[in-house]
Amino acid sequence: MHETVREIKGKLRLFMNGVLSQSLREKGLKYRLIFGVELPRLREIAAGYQPNHELAQALWKEDIRECKILAAYLQPTDTFCPEFADLWMEQIHNTELADYACMGLFRRLPYASQKAYQWMASEQRMEAYTGFRLMSHLLAQFGATMNERSRNEFLDQAHAALQGDDLLIKQAAQSALDRYRACSEENL
Repeated sequence: MHETVREIKGKLRLFMNGVLSQSLREKGLKYRLIFGVELPRLREIAAGYQPNHELAQALWKEDIRECKILAAYLQPTDTFCPEFADLWMEQIHNTELADYACMGLFRRLPYASQKAYQWMASEQRMEAYTGFRLMSHLLAQFGATMNERSRNEFLDQAHAALQGDDLLIKQAAQSALDRYRACSEENL
């Protein structure tokens, strides 16, 4: 596993973008290392490997932006229990990683909707943000096919977020509401 992680880091070095790396640091991303590799290239690198739990976990443990993003794309869902999702969530400290984790992994989990509701209701800023972003992905993926209880809970959480003071959470909630409305109109 150590060799594979080293091989991946070598590929990341080949595609390093110093301008993007510096820009991300200036925007406040804090990692030990940022290569500045763009998502299309990261997806290309991920496609060269079979999804593997041990590899994904090893990459996630690296304090390197691109390794964490790759981990989300290489983690198989069948070996990623809800406790792992909560552990990863505790280690997500910026919106970019939250978005990539939702896009690459969280939306594919069989318990994704439970996590979305759990995190939307959280007092922790990044959890709430991730919950609303995950809900947006689920709505895009499955449409607004919720039972009445789930729909009411989502709408209550979104409206509560819109009444709050945190602009980031408001934007994430509004985005999820917009996706919900678009999906609802498609089903009419």
